[in-house]
Amino acid sequence: MNQFIAETSFWELFPQAELGIVIVSGINNNSDACAAREEIIENLAAANQTAKKYIDKGTLSECRVISVWRDAFQKFKKKKGNRSSIEALLSRVQKGNEVGAINPLVDLYNTMSLTYGLPCGGEDLDKLAGTLRLTVSKNGGENFIAIGDTENDPTLAGELCYLDDQGAVCRCWNWRDGVRTMLTEQSTSAFLIFESVDPERHEDLAAAVDALAEAVPKYLGGEVKVQKILNQKDTTIIL
Repeated sequence: MNQFIAETSFWELFPQAELGIVIVSGINNNSDACAAREEIIENLAAANQTAKKYIDKGTLSECRVISVWRDAFQKFKKKKGNRSSIEALLSRVQKGNEVGAINPLVDLYNTMSLTYGLPCGGEDLDKLAGTLRLTVSKNGGENFIAIGDTENDPTLAGELCYLDDQGAVCRCWNWRDGVRTMLTEQSTSAFLIFESVDPERHEDLAAAVDALAEAVPKYLGGEVKVQKILNQKDTTIIL
């Protein structure tokens, strides 16, 4: 990846949105080599409990941190049933099916997502091709194989997604990541992003970005190359 751009088509849909970005390099994401592996897992378990405070209605879709995303997902083309990543996490918490460990870096960003009630995702920086764009796909058809799948499932025309020069990276904004750029235990650099559509949650977003930027080098080594919040007036990161 040489740059990230949130394009005009995104801001036309969500002029008040904010994107909190952390880019790290030189990390060691190998579970066996992570001295703090148990602490990371314990923190994730604690975050599952913390996240219960966001489930403040009997119906999950009526909880504020979810309802804003339900509304947001009505503004672009999607398949029936596609939901935001934070709804997927909180749905598991509500059902008592705790979000479990995957690998150290994914566990760290899931911990922050649960703690702050915001969607957060990550991609292997070295596997991203050219420019990463958050944009509405004009014609659809960008290649995409979701994590856990084996068949190509191309984007839809009018779908909001993350695209690079080789195809789709994450479908339906933050619904589903792809196999090609997923974070693995061999990943040494990463693009991490929080998303917010609620202007009243700016301070939560800023705190989440700070917490993740502190946690990654603390537990996995390496360094933070970029720590920034993008908005409609500041839309691009150049590496």
